[in-house]
Amino acid sequence: MPATRTIGIIAGSGVYPETFIAAARRQAPGVRLVAAAFENETKPELARSVEAIAWFRVGQLGKMLKFFRSEGVSEAVMVGQIAPKNLFDLRPDIRTLMLLARLKERNAETLFGGIAEELAKDGITLLPATTFLDDYLPGSGHVCGPVFTKRQLSDMHFGLRIAKATSALDIGQTVVVRHGTVLAVEAFEGTDACVRRGAELGRGKDILLVKVSKPQQDFRFDVPVIGRQTLETCAAVGVSGIAIEARRTLMLERAAVEHLCQLHKIGIHAVV
Repeated sequence: MPATRTIGIIAGSGVYPETFIAAARRQAPGVRLVAAAFENETKPELARSVEAIAWFRVGQLGKMLKFFRSEGVSEAVMVGQIAPKNLFDLRPDIRTLMLLARLKERNAETLFGGIAEELAKDGITLLPATTFLDDYLPGSGHVCGPVFTKRQLSDMHFGLRIAKATSALDIGQTVVVRHGTVLAVEAFEGTDACVRRGAELGRGKDILLVKVSKPQQDFRFDVPVIGRQTLETCAAVGVSGIAIEARRTLMLERAAVEHLCQLHKIGIHAVV
């Protein structure tokens, strides 16, 4: 009898972990799912959706790997956000300290890449964070909400060029633009704060949010995501359009996103 496939879920905040679990159940019947959850990040109700769960502080890498080994995990996936402040406010265990000592730069990509290497040392393959989620990656063209105007399409291509440049430098993957002017570039503060800052400068008119992947994006972690919270933030400050990369951006809570787009007249367009 073949061994049961066991996937370890490194579960951050938001609806991403539960979306992954639902998709895995549909597409891989019989898969066994166990979750490494994080205090003040992961939703407690996730425990009802998995075969096993254990709770950790950010930085307890050795303890998490021990849990995965005890549960027979051979594959793992990182889904959901860990707040940047928690990534840089670690109480590291010995294994995390050894990982940090190897890193010349400390950002989300190097930290998560280091975790992937540690998983591999224990025989655990880190899967792409889009595993089972093809239906949540919009194709090119109009996605929902009002169709982009010529002005918005022009700003979209301008914003994509800027965002690709800043993301290549590990500054941020989001920019806010208006009429060919950069209003805000995402950095450590995160997407929502970037949107609010840019909208304030743009005075809430003809503002476009552009979100991209890095030129050499590692899709095992840090995948661009939009969802209900993104739309609620954009609606609150007057953003009129969101541009994303086709097949490289996850759109979660699609029904809610489509409703908010129609309600607040916010268009979403995906570009190759």
